[in-house]
Amino acid sequence: MKVSVLASTLIGSEIIKIAGEVNEMKSKGVQVANLTIGDFDSNVYPIPQELKQYIVDAYAENQTNYPPADGVMALRESVSRFLKDRMGLDYAAKNEILISGGSRPLIYGTFLSIVDPGDKVIFPIPSWNNNHYAHLLSADAVALPVSAENNFLPTAADLTPHVKGATLIAVCSPLNPTGTMFSEPALKEICQLIVDENKSRKEGEKPLYLMYDQMYAHLTYGEHEHVNPVSLMPEMRDYTIFIDGSSKCFAATGVRVGWGFGPAEVMDKMKAIIGHMGAWAPKAEQVAMAKYLDQKDAVNTFLASFKAKIKLSLDALYEGIISLKNEGFAVDAIEPMGALYLSLKIDYLGKTTPDGQLLQKSTDLNFYLIREANVALVPFSSFGTNDMCWFRASVGACSREEIVSKLPALREALSKLA
Repeated sequence: MKVSVLASTLIGSEIIKIAGEVNEMKSKGVQVANLTIGDFDSNVYPIPQELKQYIVDAYAENQTNYPPADGVMALRESVSRFLKDRMGLDYAAKNEILISGGSRPLIYGTFLSIVDPGDKVIFPIPSWNNNHYAHLLSADAVALPVSAENNFLPTAADLTPHVKGATLIAVCSPLNPTGTMFSEPALKEICQLIVDENKSRKEGEKPLYLMYDQMYAHLTYGEHEHVNPVSLMPEMRDYTIFIDGSSKCFAATGVRVGWGFGPAEVMDKMKAIIGHMGAWAPKAEQVAMAKYLDQKDAVNTFLASFKAKIKLSLDALYEGIISLKNEGFAVDAIEPMGALYLSLKIDYLGKTTPDGQLLQKSTDLNFYLIREANVALVPFSSFGTNDMCWFRASVGACSREEIVSKLPALREALSKLA
């Protein structure tokens, strides 16, 4: 049977392969620390109790029919207030905010709304799924390798050679997969580059837009603070499409309530596209989220506790890796900044396992660690990079105690490599 050219050229998910290995081992009773999935174990990190009750109430009230294509008005209004209160961002519920079933339809809707086949789309690597969305639209993908020295984030200098004729720059902060964040000066330089580029374009020429994914904006740690383009530079308002929602900040990945906001004319097109896809958030969950976002004290209490718990796990893993580094192991990590991810360097490519296998690729090393240490990570190669020694560790699906318990096994597995 024949399929489309697009279908035949889709790239499979490396993360799914890793998950298959992990699930097979778990089916045999092996206790694997699954640091792969960007999700939460709902028994370790349940959604806010108030939100849970509001969802139950909404179903009891029979809020089970189709929602409006752009989202329940009460939710768009509460999102508008939430953005104003938390970030000082002023976006109208009527025509500048769009609700969808999580962030994926919003990201895909952004690409579909502004990118034509052959248009230049710029994004850093590692980053989540931009390479796949660019491929789905037959865009001219400019994947910029970025370095650990700059926390795996692009600079204005990295972007400058590529902005002429580009349609979209796609970035994320805090960044999936690295857990790192833009500083205010670095993001401001990128904003200035975009504003200057748009001023240079001729009348009728498509603008250069910035898709700013800030799904993890409320999960920041220590002195690290989230910054956004429009607050830094109001001129960016016409060119910025925000991706946001409840999935990560409220451990509500399965609740499927995301929100995007930006220029009204773009939001209007995204509304039509998401409507054709039917990618709405369930109405009951929308009604519940509208009530919850307005409960400022409850939100503050949840976020304080939630962030503290995630940070304990991130710190435990970070300190464990740095301890191994201090012992002389070829490992490193970047200090936790935001999200639920830690960037780990495990520099053992070219080594040989006790059974004689040569670890040629990061995937070889990863599967070795799954088998020998019962620790599952995701290589950065799964996020568009060339093969390298860096890995994403996601702490949402494990308890801190489980993470700590696996560190000795990780030490032993690495010590066996020759």
